[in-house]
Amino acid sequence: MIDPTDADDVITTKGFFTDTSLCIGCKACEVACKQWNQLPMDELVWEGSSYDNTHHLQANTWRHVTFAEVPGAGGAGGQNNWMMMSDVCKHCAHAGCLEACPTGAIFRTEFNTVVVQQDVCNGCNYCVPACPFGVIEVNMSPESGDGKAHKCTLCYDRLKDDLEPACAKACPTDSIQFGDLSELKERARQRVDILRDKGLKPYIYGDEEVGGTGGIDGLNAFFLLLDKPQKYNLPEQPSLPQNHTFPGILTMAATALVLGVATAWSFKDE
Repeated sequence: MIDPTDADDVITTKGFFTDTSLCIGCKACEVACKQWNQLPMDELVWEGSSYDNTHHLQANTWRHVTFAEVPGAGGAGGQNNWMMMSDVCKHCAHAGCLEACPTGAIFRTEFNTVVVQQDVCNGCNYCVPACPFGVIEVNMSPESGDGKAHKCTLCYDRLKDDLEPACAKACPTDSIQFGDLSELKERARQRVDILRDKGLKPYIYGDEEVGGTGGIDGLNAFFLLLDKPQKYNLPEQPSLPQNHTFPGILTMAATALVLGVATAWSFKDE
């Protein structure tokens, strides 16, 4: 665990660059993640809205491939386009879940990733609403539930042995790329230039302009997107819920003051 007051602790930030232009929706990352982390199978439910059957990140699904079906040219009956993205915990530079945890169960590692220690977690759920991306979840499943919070660890156990995370290792197209965050960002900028030369409109989701907004200060697991964030079930301008606490307190205090004055005024002439 990193001690921010210890000058000898040097944080080497590791992360993911997920290039959605290369994703083929094979779900190899989902399977590899479940196999390595020994996560149980999800209850597969056919929603009828896409080929997706795991729907969203949850306590037992730490990688989730989004299938976004977009109508293409030709009108009704024409060819549709698929936009696919392997979603994951963003390992935020300023993590709301970590800040909200009252027990210290969530900590920042020497790789600048965010990990939950289930043996310390008390299942209070405070971290769940603190995540603006809906990533973390307390496992209350009747079959496998332990009442503790769970999410991607960026394969912390593998990183400590100098191994690549399981999802990136299994990705057949290199859509999921792992490495030093500074190198990944440079690689992402180069990829954006290449795709723009081909007439596409790619951009990076995870900097302080898009995705890493509202006090998050950037994502250590960031994405190259080809359409609006909402198409990938991502918020365009996420914000830490904690940022809204103080304004709410001020509003409540002002309301109480107004009610107090009104009450005192009503008794003035009695």
